[in-house]
Amino acid sequence: MEIGKHSYCVILAGGRGKRLWPMSREKYPKQFIDFFGSGHTQLQITYRRFARIFPSDHIFVCTTQQYEGLVYEQLPDIPHENVMAEPIHRNTAPSVSWATRRILQQNPEATLIVSPSDQMVINEERFCSSVIQGLDFVSRHDLLLVLGVVPTRPEPGYGYIQVGEPTEVDDVYKVQSFTEKPDREFARVFMESGEFLWNTGLFLARASYLRQRFIQIFPDALRRMREEFPDADIEQEQRYMGEHFSTLPNISMDKGMLELNERAYVMKCDFGWADLGTWHSMYESMQRGDGDNVVLDSQVMLEECSGNIIRLPKGRLGVFQGMEGFIVVEQDNVLLICKKGDSSSLLRKYVNEVGMKYGDEFV
Repeated sequence: MEIGKHSYCVILAGGRGKRLWPMSREKYPKQFIDFFGSGHTQLQITYRRFARIFPSDHIFVCTTQQYEGLVYEQLPDIPHENVMAEPIHRNTAPSVSWATRRILQQNPEATLIVSPSDQMVINEERFCSSVIQGLDFVSRHDLLLVLGVVPTRPEPGYGYIQVGEPTEVDDVYKVQSFTEKPDREFARVFMESGEFLWNTGLFLARASYLRQRFIQIFPDALRRMREEFPDADIEQEQRYMGEHFSTLPNISMDKGMLELNERAYVMKCDFGWADLGTWHSMYESMQRGDGDNVVLDSQVMLEECSGNIIRLPKGRLGVFQGMEGFIVVEQDNVLLICKKGDSSSLLRKYVNEVGMKYGDEFV
């Protein structure tokens, strides 16, 4: 199953994964970790999923210089010119802007899909079909298309897309509104209304349209870039980005592409999707054992325990009694035990406080 010569894929792999601490660390974040004992990291799984339909030289990875070596180690077949190594951490819009520029230099007719590196897809055949259908749609229109899925729970950690007017293509609609990470009660209202889809963070568009949109989002930085180096080889481009990447605003693709964009559309998909960016979402996404516990590649004994997610290192045995609704994760020099709930904001707080009080070796 392959697509046309004008289609490309951009995988985002530069995040630090604080919401999956202590397993995801500053030096070795979530995209480079095998959480499930499958023998493959999240980045490798994502890359292989797209390699089913894209030729390898049409798959690009956006990361940071800090993680560049890990990308090459885990994806040894990827061409070095397909890895965009940013000098500093920025949000996703600047990353995609750089990748879009490089792809346009290779192919002015390019269409592309932008994907996070930390997602679960159950039905890969349906996923590939949705990607191919979406790329065909955007190849004929100047617009942004995001893949959406029907919510299965009032999850406050996801973005919610309100479906608007239908198009001539089945299951493709205009985006009426977008709400990023509402509180749980609003998420429940959105889910029960039947008008909202989860934002998967999978964006499709013609590269030329993305360039136009990025010029609207950060015009001054891109104008200077066009004036100072309208054409350059990859080494010159890397050097320029090393000096000027910090001038690009810290804006996410969600905010830059979905909010206040009259040309944003959503495709309703059904391929079994989950964002694996938090312990809570990982718990909700995994098959549960006795007592609705999720045990990730760990040796445990459980008695009167329910609703927990547990991940221990190899060679460790955990014995738990009377525990309900907890996250238990041990990695290297940190043991985390906390209520599951909406843990993502708490973990960010813990990471910052631990770093200040005990030092970077713990984060």
